[in-house]
Amino acid sequence: MFKLIFSSTIFCLITTSSFAYLGPGFGGGAIAATIGIIVAIFAALFGLIWFPLKRLFKKRKEQQKQQQNQDKVD
Repeated sequence: MFKLIFSSTIFCLITTSSFAYLGPGFGGGAIAATIGIIVAIFAALFGLIWFPLKRLFKKRKEQQKQQQNQDKVD
């Protein structure tokens, strides 16, 4: 683990010029891609958590209605 941290630190500290041009559209594209990935992760988590909870709430509501109907009949 120490080797990984040490080599990552050295890699980040030693920089050289790249002589590359990144146009103004690159920044917008990078931001849009980052936001898109974050939204996709939150949407996946929302789907994995909300829909089972929704099904559970629906079952509880149906059980309460059935119990109320049974109480009315009795």
